[in-house]
Amino acid sequence: MKVIRSQEFTAQRAWGAMDIANMKGITTRLHWTDQPYKWHINDGEEVFVVLDGEVEMFYREAGVARSVSLGVGDIFYAAVGTEHVAHPKGEARILVIETEGSV
Repeated sequence: MKVIRSQEFTAQRAWGAMDIANMKGITTRLHWTDQPYKWHINDGEEVFVVLDGEVEMFYREAGVARSVSLGVGDIFYAAVGTEHVAHPKGEARILVIETEGSV
């Protein structure tokens, strides 16, 4: 049993994470960041939930770059093959559910 107070979590570096669970190869991790990530495509699907802060999520559909602003409680789902990058606006805490070892 765990109780995690996400708003109290910080990391030593941007995108530092706390492992919460690994359910048959699907990881759930809490991330803290104040810096953009990098453009990437996950090995599988990804669920990205903003728990604290704001994030501008950039993604490409059919080669066209788009973006969406995500606030607390918003969820971004990246299907297999979705190229994307998260840019926090200040500090953000994010719950990420994805295949273990994914970028």
